[in-house]
Amino acid sequence: MSVVVGDRSESTLMRSDYKAPPSQAIPKARLQVWFFRVCSCILVWTCLIQLFWHSQIFTGLTNHISRFSLPVQSVPLPPPLPPRNYTSNGILLVSCNGGLNQMRAAICDMVTVARLLNLTLVVPELDKKSFWADTSDFEDIFDIKHFIDSLRDEVRIIRRLPKRYSKKYGFKLFEMAPVSWSNDKYYLQQVLPRFSKRKVIHFVRSDTRLANNGLSLDLQRLRCRVNFEGLRFTPRIEALGSKLVRILQEKGSFVALHLRYEMDMLAFSGCTHGCTAEEAEELKKMRYAYPWWREKEIVSEERRLQGLCPLTPEEAVLVLKALGFQKDTQIYIAAGEIYGGAKRLALLKESFPRIVKKEMLLDPIELQQFQNHSSQMAALDFIVSVASNTFIPTYYGNMAKVVEGHRRYLGFKKTILLDRKRLVELLDLHNNKKLSWDQFAVAVKDAHQGRRMGEPTHRKVISDRPKEEDYFYANPQECIS
Repeated sequence: MSVVVGDRSESTLMRSDYKAPPSQAIPKARLQVWFFRVCSCILVWTCLIQLFWHSQIFTGLTNHISRFSLPVQSVPLPPPLPPRNYTSNGILLVSCNGGLNQMRAAICDMVTVARLLNLTLVVPELDKKSFWADTSDFEDIFDIKHFIDSLRDEVRIIRRLPKRYSKKYGFKLFEMAPVSWSNDKYYLQQVLPRFSKRKVIHFVRSDTRLANNGLSLDLQRLRCRVNFEGLRFTPRIEALGSKLVRILQEKGSFVALHLRYEMDMLAFSGCTHGCTAEEAEELKKMRYAYPWWREKEIVSEERRLQGLCPLTPEEAVLVLKALGFQKDTQIYIAAGEIYGGAKRLALLKESFPRIVKKEMLLDPIELQQFQNHSSQMAALDFIVSVASNTFIPTYYGNMAKVVEGHRRYLGFKKTILLDRKRLVELLDLHNNKKLSWDQFAVAVKDAHQGRRMGEPTHRKVISDRPKEEDYFYANPQECIS
């Protein structure tokens, strides 16, 4: 059988007397040499490329890529802390109450109590029943693994109560609310003995249950360690908070104004100055609707003259101008929804056009995951407030105090603590034409010299009236060098 190639058969090609045309007369030996050279070149170049890829070329490419990538810290992770070896006297279950910063301080106190009594602490439960109705769990706000691991050399912390101690299995949980502002003797003498009879105790309230003063230095420093090191926000909250700070800093220095003119604050405090009659009635109804707000009948003007009300947005404008802040000052509003909406912010925006909120700086999609989670939103404001060049709270509540303490710890960053009682007097005099603008501005500045700018100072101690003394978390002097 012969195979046809072109117009010639295979038998013709294999005949010994056949002579190829000149165009096909390539010696066999020459073809073999040519093929060998090609293969050798490919092999040599392959080896060279491999060598350079693993040295200069690879290094250069890696450096080139890194310029377009997010910076990654190459600091080696510290070895895990060795767990503290102790015999646990029982399990402490804690339910926190209040907003984010009240709960934050309470968590620090409860870790300290667990350490004092040699207890095992269950990761605290966050408040889901208060006005804010935030369903966030601990791990939705704080880095739970870091919390447990970073404190393991002091306290044994477990994620949840063992099943054998749950009500589902018939265990009767003993519940109690520790006495407010209690010292270590109270816990050692009144609380610890109860654990010998009951392996688990549930603290149903945790706000201000530990004294500001009179505790050992070790306990005070543990409170600080939990606050400044153990309680780290989740990565997603930290990332978005850092983005907010970066956006603001790229535009220059900025003031964080904690404008606590929100519905819950006004209802709780009974402060209705600047509100319409309909708004005042709405706030009163809300106060009566929540049983844990014990004080119901409140005379708003009396409270305002005592300095117990947050400044209104309009009052804040006058105070900021009197303190010397110029029209081009960048101001971040660290707050939720302002009561009265845009109309109550109109004068503030007119006087300081560079006013911004997180909703103005971030894409709605970025904030969508935090919607209806007031504590997570407050965490973003907390990060920005701590990082600001100047922090000014219009009401001295839990956030104001905890942020103040963080700013002191970070090097006494400027925090202007408004003397609201004095300011109300000056504002009324100025609004009634009894004090010129210049006189008003001088008086406002004079009222905020000294202890009201976040300078180093000692806490004021009033042993028989702890509610009136300086709050530990606002000035943790034992932890500041």
